[in-house]
Amino acid sequence: MALRHQAPPGTHDLTPAETAVWRQVEARFAALAESAGYGEIRTPVLEDYGLFVRTSGEGSEVVSKQMYAFDDLGGRRMAMKPEGTAPAMRAFLERRLGEAGLPVRLWYFTPFFRYESPQKGRQRQAHQFGLELIGPAHPAADAEIIELTSLFYRSWGLPDIVVKLNSIGREETRQRYRDALMAYLEPWLKGQSSEEQDKAMRNPLRLFDRKEDAIQMLMKDAPLVTEHLEDASRASFEELQAILAESGTPFELDPRIVRGLDYYTDTVFEVQSTALGSQSALCGGGRYDGLIGELGGAPTPSVGVGMGVERLMIALEDAGLAPNAEPTGVFLIAITPGEAPLVRRLARELRAKGIRAVHSVDGRGMKHQFKQADRSAAPYSVIIGPDEAAQGLAKLKRMADGAEESIALDQIAARVMGS
Repeated sequence: MALRHQAPPGTHDLTPAETAVWRQVEARFAALAESAGYGEIRTPVLEDYGLFVRTSGEGSEVVSKQMYAFDDLGGRRMAMKPEGTAPAMRAFLERRLGEAGLPVRLWYFTPFFRYESPQKGRQRQAHQFGLELIGPAHPAADAEIIELTSLFYRSWGLPDIVVKLNSIGREETRQRYRDALMAYLEPWLKGQSSEEQDKAMRNPLRLFDRKEDAIQMLMKDAPLVTEHLEDASRASFEELQAILAESGTPFELDPRIVRGLDYYTDTVFEVQSTALGSQSALCGGGRYDGLIGELGGAPTPSVGVGMGVERLMIALEDAGLAPNAEPTGVFLIAITPGEAPLVRRLARELRAKGIRAVHSVDGRGMKHQFKQADRSAAPYSVIIGPDEAAQGLAKLKRMADGAEESIALDQIAARVMGS
């Protein structure tokens, strides 16, 4: 029979086995972020449409082609967030998180939404880890974000983790470089459509992010932004490199890393690994000192990173490094209906101690309960019959090899947790 409803294209259900793995990945990221003083922030899926027009740029591909936007019943133009940084900065301002003093360190785990052609590692609903460091202008802040990001990926044992690093400077650099780049592009632009010309005029740097072979060949010989850096940006970039070298964080200079959103200034970076083959970029980030000012706040330096969770999971699976989602806990079996109340009571006690405890709730017999125990993949089963109940005992069976032992009911928790 055909299903009446299926998940929309570009979305994916996470089954219990998958979420068990995801929780371990989330826990590792959260632990790393919290260890460096970052606090979690959770922003809504829905945001004002204008937030992303203002921050990502009206002509950006994210806003013009990929964003899920609609008018709500109140006539407000809304968007499902296509990235995590702008909402975090909006929340920083709206909730006055800087009033207690700067810097403010934030981390998040969030879904985001982009209308793209679904493919491996690229979904219409995807998920993102993020770090935001708000306040410091010093390159040590950039280095902290980059070091933590690299450390997170390297902690999994992924092969050939390297940071691709660049500086795109500030307004003076942008103007000089834009003039040089447009002069280089002039012969090519003459043969392009008015739409292509308009996009290039608005932000020619985005051509570096394009994936078409012809565009990549065109940009191969384009002038480099680092040839036009202001003195202050150049000095900051050199100091950043020195701090990263001091930390032992592997990096390579790549003047063609520019990032695709309008709000970046100075530092931009990607983390790459051979675990993803030709699609080697795991994540990207950089500095965006003008973003909070663009949202109506006082100019406030900021730097951060957004890390695609799906891409990480694919890299871990392809490299054979995905965490093991072994189930934990016990399955409790009542040999006769008379032991069912004791099994239920024991399950409550074990759960209160943080142990996963499952038992049959369909009133069926012993054989069916043993089958359920096998399907549960719990490491242990706890078997209670009339004799065991009378003595305050149970049989504790290790499911891997069938080894059994008699154990007092009040010792089960310690025995299971000690294993």
